[in-house]
Amino acid sequence: MPKLIKNGRIVSDEWKTLTLADGESPQSVKLPVGPVLVPLSVWKTRRTELIHREYEHGWPLGIWLAAEEGPELIEHDIDDFTVIAVKFDKFSDGKSYMTALKLREQHRYSGELRAIGDVPNDLLTYRHQVGFDAFVIGSHRNSTRIDAEVLPNWFNPRKLIGRIAAVAA
Repeated sequence: MPKLIKNGRIVSDEWKTLTLADGESPQSVKLPVGPVLVPLSVWKTRRTELIHREYEHGWPLGIWLAAEEGPELIEHDIDDFTVIAVKFDKFSDGKSYMTALKLREQHRYSGELRAIGDVPNDLLTYRHQVGFDAFVIGSHRNSTRIDAEVLPNWFNPRKLIGRIAAVAA
């Protein structure tokens, strides 16, 4: 099961992140059983079905926004989501950080705010400062080293900055 740093602890990630494969459309993609993070396009196309699914089965609902998709696109629906994830591209220009900040400060989102995609360890503290409280640990990262080196210094950026480079390696 994938791992997640949530509120400074490594936990199992119960959520499935839905992506569209080549040839799939938001209408045709199969929804997995259980808690799911859907892309904005699926939310826009299948909103009623997703809300019904949440109430009928009790499966939490979340959405993920691409780096170029801002919170204004979901501002009237924010309360429908248990989790909002924001995807980071390899060379992000800062839009994902602004999305997190706007969700917390302008839209008063109080649920889990998760960073997904290319989430380098050396920026976890900064991402926490702008509002993220959960971070997906990529399969290429060593969660044991993160647990031993990063998490004890989670809320102490001065200690963390000096040690993070070795953990990310």
